Amino acid sequence: MKLLYFAWVRQKVGRGEEILAPPANVRTVADLAHHLRLRGNGYAEAFSDMTRLRAAVNQRHATLDAAIGADDEIAFFPPVTGG
Repeated sequence: MKLLYFAWVRQKVGRGEEILAPPANVRTVADLAHHLRLRGNGYAEAFSDMTRLRAAVNQRHATLDAAIGADDEIAFFPPVTGG
């Protein structure tokens, strides 16, 4: 699966994208966020509060319970406000 990180999420994890093969029990966006949180300091900080993040699966906004698969592209980014 391809992961993309934007804005401060990118800064915290130290990269803009990566390829990941998560374990079989990672089936939703929330599962993935939990898995990423366990990867280390920057990830733990970025994914500690999912109310501060939004996700997209294959370039479509997704909720935390959205199903994900090995061939998907998942992006994480902060909420965007207009002004």
